[in-house]
Amino acid sequence: MYAVTAARFDSDNPLAGLEAGDRPEPAVPDGWTTVAVRATSLNHHDVWTLRGVGTTEDRLPIVLGCDAAGVDEDGNEVVVHAVIGDPGAGGGDETRDPRRSLLSEVYDGTFAERVAVPRRNLVPKPSSISFGEAACLPTAWLTAYRMLFDKSGLEPGATVLVQGAGGGVATALIQLGRAAGYRIWATSRDEAKRERAERLGADRAFPAGERLPERVDAVMETVGQATWSHSLRSLRPGGRIVIAGATSGPAPSAELNRVFFTQLSVVGSTMGSRDQLERLLRFLDVTGARPTIDRTLPLTEANAGFEAMHSGELFGKIVFTP
Repeated sequence: MYAVTAARFDSDNPLAGLEAGDRPEPAVPDGWTTVAVRATSLNHHDVWTLRGVGTTEDRLPIVLGCDAAGVDEDGNEVVVHAVIGDPGAGGGDETRDPRRSLLSEVYDGTFAERVAVPRRNLVPKPSSISFGEAACLPTAWLTAYRMLFDKSGLEPGATVLVQGAGGGVATALIQLGRAAGYRIWATSRDEAKRERAERLGADRAFPAGERLPERVDAVMETVGQATWSHSLRSLRPGGRIVIAGATSGPAPSAELNRVFFTQLSVVGSTMGSRDQLERLLRFLDVTGARPTIDRTLPLTEANAGFEAMHSGELFGKIVFTP
């Protein structure tokens, strides 16, 4: 079968390790099944894998990709939950299992014609949601769902700042927040992306680092080092930062004086559970909110999608179709 793999690691030039071609059919352990992939989506995680983050060299070559929607062996349309973990070890939440992984960190992933996954990781796909839209959900949109509805502690009507409008998680936060009745503000260095964020549903969009008209109730943070100080300064006393990534670097100045003096909360968030993915699908089915897809490419042109993500030349999600 045709697949896109990480063949080697290169921290400076990650795309140098990207290869495509024939791969063996996926092995199917007990309790697993196969899914014929109809659509799959690209995440920053896939670029980090090519840098050597999250997996080990002895697993190479490994098929990339965490997210997929397709058809299972019984002909059901399904979405693949990307977290491989034991819900029992995490108190009912597989993301809290200390041995958890994302699919393509240990096993071959979804950038292929077929993928093997645990049966419990399959979630029914509503007919109202296309395969391409559904393929955007298990990583970026599920991360945004948990950040906004589980970790923020906010009621609709609160003001939420989304840092770095343009990426998959950020665009999901804007759309989910809009659909749920939050006042959403966003930032970006790029004027065109700020304009697109407002068209997408953000109430206002600001240049990165600009002082806001008023302080916000919560900040959704995935950028990290480049925006951390602005996130802290933008919060009202007692406000909360929910952080689920650090694409610009993981080690900003903590500014502890500001944190304790204004009684801020910093809350970590990672992915989401299978149950939350089911609820996310129901939310989209009911509200009509849908992922923003920057482009859809055949899997044979995956390199072009990786180049766009690596350079930041995208707004929303990149979808591949085998």
